[in-house]
Amino acid sequence: MATAVTTNAAAMQTGAKDYTAARRFMVDGQIRTNKVTDERLIEALSDLPRERFAPGAQRARAYIDDDLPLGNDRFMMEPMVLARLVQALHVQPGQRVLVVGANTGYGAALLASLGASVTALESDSNLAELARAALAGSGAAVTVVTGPLQEGHAVGGPYDAILIEGAVEEISARLIDQLKLNGRLATVQRDAVGGVGRAMLLTRADKAAAGTRVLFDANTPLLPGFARARTFAF
Repeated sequence: MATAVTTNAAAMQTGAKDYTAARRFMVDGQIRTNKVTDERLIEALSDLPRERFAPGAQRARAYIDDDLPLGNDRFMMEPMVLARLVQALHVQPGQRVLVVGANTGYGAALLASLGASVTALESDSNLAELARAALAGSGAAVTVVTGPLQEGHAVGGPYDAILIEGAVEEISARLIDQLKLNGRLATVQRDAVGGVGRAMLLTRADKAAAGTRVLFDANTPLLPGFARARTFAF
């Protein structure tokens, strides 16, 4: 793993434009070595040009094994973390999927590559426009909508799966309500004050309850708008 990642980083730092090689290094050095075993997903990651979704100067860093800053406290999620969250959702062709905090559209395009019908929700109008442009170039069948992330997009639901593409302090009940029964939601949960984030898979058990399980540790940056309600002691 170390050799592949180092080679990939070196290629990006020298401004190399061989994105096909960089994509291969990402898959072999970051994805396969970190418990991603779904061959459909590995094929999608191998085929989808991640650099198309990285704006401007960040394109040369599209395949680094880290979260890619987009400005205004927004990030493209680290490839390994994104891949493991997508794998946990077990998305099947024809299922409806909502991506919350879709930023430039890479995660949405990845899910569409698995045959899902994807709605990409973004609150930042500039990122939404970047997503529309990148997705149009990729040929992915994704609908990009704008609105408050914590509200979800009930019009397109209910969903078989929801991906929150960033870390949250608390999962919005409105998002859970937009899942089908036995629907799944994947995200990273962490505290604003620091500490290790944990990738979580939530499954809606019935109309009033949902079960969760921890998948792995992840230091994904917090997604604005999902702060836990604060309480005050007197």
